[in-house]
Amino acid sequence: MSVELRHVRYVIEAAERGSFRAAARGLGVEQSAVSRRIRDLEDEIGVSLFIRDATGVRLSDAGTRFVECARRAIAHLRAATEEAGCYGRGEAGLLRIGITCSLAGGLLREILRAYTKRNPGVRTEIVEGGRTDHISAIQRFRLDVAFLAGTPSVEGLESTFLWSERIFVVVPDTDDLANENEIRWDQLCDRCFIVSEDDSDRDMREYLVKHLAAHGVRPQLARYCVGRDTLLNLVAIAQGITLASEAAAAINLPGITFRPLRGEALPLSAIWLRRNDNPALRRMISLARMMARQRQATTVVPESASFETRNLGPMLHAGSGSPCASSRTHDRSP
Repeated sequence: MSVELRHVRYVIEAAERGSFRAAARGLGVEQSAVSRRIRDLEDEIGVSLFIRDATGVRLSDAGTRFVECARRAIAHLRAATEEAGCYGRGEAGLLRIGITCSLAGGLLREILRAYTKRNPGVRTEIVEGGRTDHISAIQRFRLDVAFLAGTPSVEGLESTFLWSERIFVVVPDTDDLANENEIRWDQLCDRCFIVSEDDSDRDMREYLVKHLAAHGVRPQLARYCVGRDTLLNLVAIAQGITLASEAAAAINLPGITFRPLRGEALPLSAIWLRRNDNPALRRMISLARMMARQRQATTVVPESASFETRNLGPMLHAGSGSPCASSRTHDRSP
């Protein structure tokens, strides 16, 4: 059975106006067109929808039921059309976002807050994880975008550098370094760094080794199978020191102090699948770029800042933590 929507509208209009002539006038078509199309529809479904007489038309019992159902169907269709349009304009839908950094502070926190405010119809899902997992999820359409350290380049994916954040050294409040305004690499040569046992911490070790090697030192690393919060608490009880992003420096935890590492800045980028046509994603990228430009216009990066972090994975201090047999191991090699 083939029923055209415009024929259904003819029926509803005629039912509301009580005549085919008035319906035609309201629809802006010829009366004969309305009469003929309604008759074709009645023939198609096998029942008279109207009782016709000299004064006009009125719905039959079958016609009354038909119009009730037709009105609901048209309302559903209109709602579906409007909702699809909202998705198409990025005003509704789902946006899945991968992060590797803390949301305690920093520009990413502000971007997410601004996006939610501007797009209340879009539901956002935030997923913490490592660089490799996020990239794989993007390629399989399980994530729409990820915000990663460095400037990643992956075939089939788009990426854009957004901003840079200072790197901080996290030390116990009782440590002499807590009294410094900023910390230099040469002050860290004999220190034990605590890192997560998570796979992403490999980038942390490489980062430390690379920079301390310039001073002829191989760092002492204590690896823990813990997450971010526990790692910082281990610093608080003097188990060692660690590195953190500028965003994480907003964490207010008793017993620890954040001090900037002189001349060090961490590039942060957004990465997404080139063929992902989610309009909500495009809105996020546009907003992130705009807010990053505004930040760059008001932020001065130290001239000595190092941007040699292209291969960095997730945030230097972070690790989601995963079960392992031993909670701590010592290592003086990368």
